[in-house]
Amino acid sequence: MIDRHNNGITALFEVAAAIERKWANEWNSHNNLGLSKTHILLLDLLDSKGPLRPSDLAETLHVTTGGVTVLTSKLLKAEYIKKTQNQSDRRASQLEITAEGKQLLEEAYEHIEALVNRMFGMLTADELKTLQVIFMKCLQA
Repeated sequence: MIDRHNNGITALFEVAAAIERKWANEWNSHNNLGLSKTHILLLDLLDSKGPLRPSDLAETLHVTTGGVTVLTSKLLKAEYIKKTQNQSDRRASQLEITAEGKQLLEEAYEHIEALVNRMFGMLTADELKTLQVIFMKCLQA
């Protein structure tokens, strides 16, 4: 029988779960935006990539198109995004960030920076870069 704890598998799983819980707790306890992390990711995508079809958002965010509908309904109602027609395919709609959405996104970036500083502020710039590389490598596996 393999001693999973000594070879680090169990310990790594425990640390990853604890970091995930801490991240969620930090986000929720200091979040005055009223939006989830996924809402912010969606706004960030629209800001960086321009107007996108809901199916493209679903694929990028790894959620269903129904999930995108749920996420976007709150953002549409608050006028952080708007629905427009796709210029190349007039049958298709697309979503785009509004000026209000960009302003909210700037507030979110400040919130995220403060959260990252609380959670990872003890790390050097090189350690942060290494951690980012490791996390990206894990996501690509």
